[in-house]
Amino acid sequence: MTATTATAANTAPVRIDLAIPDVFPALLKVSETIAAQGLDKKLQHLIHLRASQINGCAFCVKMHLREAREDGETQDRLDRLVVWAHVNDFSEAEKAALAWTEALTTLDHKTDYASLRGRLRQSFSDKEIGALTANIGMINLWNRIQVSAH
Repeated sequence: MTATTATAANTAPVRIDLAIPDVFPALLKVSETIAAQGLDKKLQHLIHLRASQINGCAFCVKMHLREAREDGETQDRLDRLVVWAHVNDFSEAEKAALAWTEALTTLDHKTDYASLRGRLRQSFSDKEIGALTANIGMINLWNRIQVSAH
């Protein structure tokens, strides 16, 4: 083995699907369970897309844009998702969910999670907040797996 071959082998992405074959089917089941909790599909797409934008997962951004459009999301709202806090395209419930998404995607010890939960509770039940939180956690996990292959 040459030095170049050894370097390429050492730096190649790990194929998690091959290294640990049971992981992806288990993650898909978790994702299905979260999706079955009744959150609005368009809201789920916004969450997935916003977290993917923050995490820099190009594959995921492209996929979530396509899925959102297929489920009836408008291009105008998708174009302005990156500036959601500064436009009137999103409802207060969506803005609360997007603020929660950003807080749980970009962890900062200065974040006031209590006020964010209070904002969420104006529009969502505890079950829905649990589903939002799990949804955000899963998209972050998927993003990190995908980004690890870059």
